[in-house]
Amino acid sequence: MSANHPIRSSSAILSSHKALLRAAIFGLALPLVACVVPDGGYDQPQQPYPYPPPQPVYTQDPSQPQPYPQPQDGSYDTSYDATANEPPPPLPVYEQPECPGPGYIWTPGYWGYNGGYYWVPGTWVEPPQPDVYWTPGYWGWAGSVYAFHGGYWGPQVGYYGGVNYGHGYEGHGYEGGRWDRGQFQYNRAVNNINVERVHNTYNSTVINNVTVNNTSYNGGPGGTRDRPDAQDRGNQQRFRPTQEQMQHQNAASGNHSMYVSENRGQPPVGAIQRPGMFGNRTPVQVPVNNAPGQRPQEQVRQQQDQQRQQEQQRFDQQRQQQDQQRQQEQQRFDQQRQQQDQLRQQADQQRNSEQQRLQDQQRQMQQQQQNQQRQQQDQLRQQQDQLRQNQQQRQDQLRQQQGQLQQQNQQRQEQFRQQQQQQNPQQQFHREPGNTPPTVPQRPSSAQPQPQRANPPPAHTQHEDVRPKPQ
Repeated sequence: MSANHPIRSSSAILSSHKALLRAAIFGLALPLVACVVPDGGYDQPQQPYPYPPPQPVYTQDPSQPQPYPQPQDGSYDTSYDATANEPPPPLPVYEQPECPGPGYIWTPGYWGYNGGYYWVPGTWVEPPQPDVYWTPGYWGWAGSVYAFHGGYWGPQVGYYGGVNYGHGYEGHGYEGGRWDRGQFQYNRAVNNINVERVHNTYNSTVINNVTVNNTSYNGGPGGTRDRPDAQDRGNQQRFRPTQEQMQHQNAASGNHSMYVSENRGQPPVGAIQRPGMFGNRTPVQVPVNNAPGQRPQEQVRQQQDQQRQQEQQRFDQQRQQQDQQRQQEQQRFDQQRQQQDQLRQQADQQRNSEQQRLQDQQRQMQQQQQNQQRQQQDQLRQQQDQLRQNQQQRQDQLRQQQGQLQQQNQQRQEQFRQQQQQQNPQQQFHREPGNTPPTVPQRPSSAQPQPQRANPPPAHTQHEDVRPKPQ
């Protein structure tokens, strides 16, 4: 518990004092009496044990309202006043006592916890200041235990678990009255008001949309299914219960007849007109089982059992529906996954076919390029062959021309030789390769002597061989 919380710190001190006192009493009683307390729920009576007298709780001035500490994020204060492993019993059936006078506000009864559940009777309480409303406390399932969220005063009625306490507290808000210019106006439709004593009244019919099943807790099997809305989570100023309210709770916790172990969920006092110590004075009390117009105890118990069974059935149905929804969601998820797998397969097939098509196109292009290259190479080979043939033909023509020239040259040489033999028949000589023929002497004439010239050799072409052939 937080040290700066006055209510919870004082409750912790009170609990420690009670524990010490119980230990001392049991230590004195054990040598004398040996008693066995059976473990049972609401239907098995337990041996009563002595309860310590109530002790004052607050050390501060109760006339000055002290606000509850508020969380920083504006959410509802989730700290607990008490926790228990079992759910509280159903709310008992009782009538509301008459309002004692103007200015009082009805606070419904509830189940407290001090080692076991005990009933805190409903009562009329004077608020700590005008223009504030009472938000009842409620039990709620906290995941592993049942936790009690204490009541408080505030500018508006907050969230109290959707528990139908009756008399204006129908599960949401408060229909029992309203503040008007500092005076509280009472709704006679849900309150027991004496108009001769209280004049600030009005009559407004309350439409109850909450199932009346006396359920006293929220969440868990058999609990109410109400959840806080944005307005319930609002960050509003909260004031602790008054000193009279805390004394009233301590008086109930100190009365063993109010515990479930004694009354089996049917306390002898369901409501009280004003808060006060039990036994110190005789306030107007309304017994649970003797209230006029109320149902008998056995019938109420049977109806409560039926309501528990119905709540359990609804809880099971909701769980089955949730399981079916989960299965449907899983099926949808599996179908979506299969569709996604199919889409992936189709995409893979398209990708593979596209890749295959591209590869085929590339192969075709490569084949075409190779064919074109072969054609070009063949054309080049043909051109080279044609060039070789042309060159060979030219070479052959040159050889033929050279042969013809050689024949012509030989013919000329032969003609020249014959001419020389005719001119100089007496002179025979043999030409050696590389020697020039000798000059033939001429006879002197009678005329003027002229130098005798040898006949010039015939003109030779470029390819003619002037050398004489060997004989």
